Amino acid sequence: MQGKGLSRDAASPPRQHLVLAGGGHSHALLLRQWLMRPRLRPAQTLVTLVSRSSTALYSGTLPALVAGLVELKECSIDLRSLCARAGVGFVRAEIQGLDPEARLLLLAERPPLRFERLSLDVGAVTAAGAGAAQAVKPLEPFLAWLSALKPGAVLRIRGGGAAAVEVALALRRRGMAPQLLLRGAALRLGSAAANRLVERLLAEAAIPLERHCAPEAPADLACTGSLAPPWLAAAGLPVDPASGRVLTQASLEVVGHPGLFAVGDCGLIASDPRPASGVWAVRAAPLLAHNLQNSLAEPRRPLRSWRPQRRALQLLGDGGWSAAGPRALAFWGPLALGPSRWLWHWKRRLDRRFLEQFAAESGQRPGAMACRGCAAKLAPAPLASALARLQRLEGGEQAAPEPLDAAPIATTAAGELLLQSVDGFPALIDDPWLNARLTTLHACGDLWASGAAVCSAQALVTLPEAAAPLQEELLFQTLAGVRSVLDPLGAELVGGHTLEGRDGAGLALALSVNGRVFAGRPWPKGPLQGGDALLLCGPLGSGVLFAAAMAGAARPDWIDGALARMQCSQALLVAILAAHGCRACTDVTGFGFLGHLGEMLAARDAAGSGDLERWIVELDGGAIPAHAGSLELLDRGWASSLAPANAAALALLEGPVRLRECAGAGSFQALRSLLIDPQTCGPLLAAVPADRAASALAAVQRAGLADAALVGRVVERAGG
Repeated sequence: MQGKGLSRDAASPPRQHLVLAGGGHSHALLLRQWLMRPRLRPAQTLVTLVSRSSTALYSGTLPALVAGLVELKECSIDLRSLCARAGVGFVRAEIQGLDPEARLLLLAERPPLRFERLSLDVGAVTAAGAGAAQAVKPLEPFLAWLSALKPGAVLRIRGGGAAAVEVALALRRRGMAPQLLLRGAALRLGSAAANRLVERLLAEAAIPLERHCAPEAPADLACTGSLAPPWLAAAGLPVDPASGRVLTQASLEVVGHPGLFAVGDCGLIASDPRPASGVWAVRAAPLLAHNLQNSLAEPRRPLRSWRPQRRALQLLGDGGWSAAGPRALAFWGPLALGPSRWLWHWKRRLDRRFLEQFAAESGQRPGAMACRGCAAKLAPAPLASALARLQRLEGGEQAAPEPLDAAPIATTAAGELLLQSVDGFPALIDDPWLNARLTTLHACGDLWASGAAVCSAQALVTLPEAAAPLQEELLFQTLAGVRSVLDPLGAELVGGHTLEGRDGAGLALALSVNGRVFAGRPWPKGPLQGGDALLLCGPLGSGVLFAAAMAGAARPDWIDGALARMQCSQALLVAILAAHGCRACTDVTGFGFLGHLGEMLAARDAAGSGDLERWIVELDGGAIPAHAGSLELLDRGWASSLAPANAAALALLEGPVRLRECAGAGSFQALRSLLIDPQTCGPLLAAVPADRAASALAAVQRAGLADAALVGRVVERAGG
C-alpha cells in the first residue's frame, strides 16, 4: 500500500515539497508521465497529491454513465494506486483554503500542509444560481442525487451548452422526462450549425426547450457553466472576475506568485484565455511537467510558454435514447456532423484509450505480499522462541503473569491500576497524519481490551533522511495525527524521541501508551468459560486489502471503506462491555483472529485454572464480519506477508475450535484465510455472559459500530 512518498533513496534525500492540489486530468496525466518517464520527475523532491476523493471521474464519460451505458468503474482513475506507482504520496482530504504567503494548503478537519511549490488542478463547480436544487458539479454529489431519482420524473434543467444537452439526452434514456431552460433564445454550442442540429435531435427525443427563462425560474438541475472554487479568490490570488479562475502566465505559473501553478478548469492563461474543457487540461500536462521540473531546479531554469490551440473537436453522445442505439455528434468550428453510430464508436474508443493509460500494469500475481502496518510484526514462532530462551536465561520456570493485553505497572493511592502497552510499525500509508492516527488507535487497543481508559502516551518517530524543513513537516503531521486521537480522550502526549532512518528507511511510528482502570480488575485475555458468548466489535480483512492494494489489485472504494472504519475509536467500548459483564477481552491484531482467540483459550487465571478438555468454541462463520472486498481477494489468492506464519493457528480448528460453514460471499477456504489475516486497528473480541450478549451487541451497534456481531459461543464438549 505504501508507495515511495515517505521513503527515499538515501543517496538523494528530498530537500523540498511539491504539493499537487486536486486530482484533475492535468495532474493525473502528470503522474502518468512520471510513471512512464521517471527522469521527468523533479529530483530530490517529496511530492504529495491532495484530493477529496481517491478516484477521479473522467468527465468525457459522464453522460454515458448517466445514461447507464457504462459502469462507474469504467469512468474512474484510481488516484491512490497511480500515486503509489509513480512514487507520490497521497492525501485524501477536502481543500478549503490557501495561504500563499505562508505556503500552506488549508485542509478540512486536519492540519494544513506546507509546500515549497504548489500546482492547482482543483476543478470547478457549477454556477447553479437561484432556484436550482442540484448542480452537476461537483460530480460525486450529482451522481448520488441521480441514484435516488425514479423513472418518469420530470426534470427541469437550466442550461443550453454541451453539458446540459448531453445530460438531458442521457436522462431521456434513463426514463426521465427532461426539459431544458434556456437563458436566451438559442442553445450555446459554438455555432449556428451545431445549434440547429441539436435542436432537431432534442425534438426527436421529445425534450422541450423553454426560451428566455428568468434566472430565478425553478429548476431541478443546473448545467450552467462552471466557476472556480471561491477559496482561490479568497486566498488573494488573481482571478478572472467572471469565472473565478486563477490567472496565469503562458508558463501556467500564477501571475505574481512564483512557484504556484494553476491548470485545468481552475486556471486561465491571462494573455490567451480558453473555455474550461478537458481538451486543454490534457494538452497542458506536458508543459506542466517540464515547468515544475525547471521551477524546482537549483538554480531555477527558464520556464516554457504555451499557446493552446484555438479550436478543439467536440464529440457529444446522444445518450442512446433511440432504438438506433447510442450515437454521437461532432463539432469543429462552424461544422457540425451526426448523429452517427460511427462517431459514437470513435468517441468510445478515444475515451477507453484515455482511461486505459492509467490502469495498473503490475505483473505481480496473487500471493503473500511484503506488508506494512501491523502485518510487519514478527511472526508468532520466533517471538515465542526468543521469549522462552530469555526465560531460561533468567533461571528457568517462573510464575506466569495474569494474561493481559497491557502490563500493570503501578497502583495509585486511590487503588486504581495503571497499565502500559507499546506498539508501532512502519508507515502503512503515505499520509503521515492519517498514518499516525491509525497507529495511535491501534496502540490504544491493548488498553481498551484490558478495560482501561487511555491517559497518556509517548511517541518514537523515525523520519526518513530529508532536508530539515521536510523533516519538520513530517514530524508535525505525525504528532498532529497522534494528538487527533489522544485529545478527544483527554489524554496527553507527554514526550517521546525522534530518530533519522538511514539507508532509505521510511517513516515509522511507535507509541508507549498508558491507561488507568478506574474500578474493579482489568479484563484478562481469559480463561474462557462455559456460557460465554464471543462478541467481535468490527470487521476483519484489513491485512489482505492493503496487501492487494500494493499491487493495484484492490478497488479504491474498498480501501476508502477500510480506512474510514479503521479510524473509528473503540474507547467507548470500555464502558459498554463493562456494563454487560465482560469476562475476558483481547484485540485482534497482527496474529489474526484465530491467533488471538488461541491466546484466550490458552490463558489461565491467577489460580492457574482453565480447562480446555471440557470447553470448546463454536464459531458461526456466517456471522463473522469482513471488510468489503477482503473475502473476494482471499478467494483470488491474495494474502498478507504475515498470513503464512499465522496459518499455524488453523490447527485450532481441529481441536478446541469448531467453525461452522456458511453460505454467502467467498468460499469456505476464504473464510479460513480471513481468520488468520493480520489486522491493523483490529476489533476487540470480548467474552460476555450469554444471557447478556444480545443486549451487549445492541449497545455496541447503537454506539456507531454497526458491523459488530456475535460470532461464537463457549460450550461443553460432547461427552465432557
